[in-house]
Amino acid sequence: MNALWSYFWPCFAIGLLVGGPVGTVAFRRPARRNTALAVGIFLSLVLAALWHGPLGGAERLTNRVEHDARGVLDHYEMTQIEVHLHRGPLSRRLVLSGRADDFQTTELVRLMSELPGVSSAEWTNDTGVPLIAEGLAVALIGFLFGLALAYLNELRRHHNAQWNW
Repeated sequence: MNALWSYFWPCFAIGLLVGGPVGTVAFRRPARRNTALAVGIFLSLVLAALWHGPLGGAERLTNRVEHDARGVLDHYEMTQIEVHLHRGPLSRRLVLSGRADDFQTTELVRLMSELPGVSSAEWTNDTGVPLIAEGLAVALIGFLFGLALAYLNELRRHHNAQWNW
C-alpha cells in the first residue's frame, strides 16, 4: 500500500473535483469570483478533513503502516521492539521503543524509514508534520490544478466564441 494512492490521491482528487466546477463559475462570473473561490477552498478543506477522519482515510493508512512495520520486526525476530505512528497529532513519523543495541537501533531506523507511508523513523517521540495538514495541503494543490483546468477550458471557450459559422 503506497501512501500516495491510499491517502493522498483521494485528497488530491477532492481538490481537483471541487476546483474544476468552482473555477468554471469563478471565471465566467467575475462579480462572484472571490466568493466562489472562498467557497471552493472551504469545501475542499472540509471534504479532505472528512476523508481524513470520519471516512477513515487516516485510520486505514495508520493500520497498514503499523502492520507492515510489525511484519518487518517479526521477520527479523525482534518481538521486544514496539512500533507505532506518532499520535497527538497523527503524523507519518514512526516511533520505535524497546531494548536494542547500537547496531539494531541504527538499522531499524533505516529499515523502518523505507516503509511505504513513513516519512521518518525515530527512537524518540518527537512530533512531525500532522497527517491532516499534509492531506489539506494536497487538497489545496488539487484545487489549484482544478482551477487551472477550468481556466484552460474557459480560454478555449472564449477563443471558440469568435467563430460564427
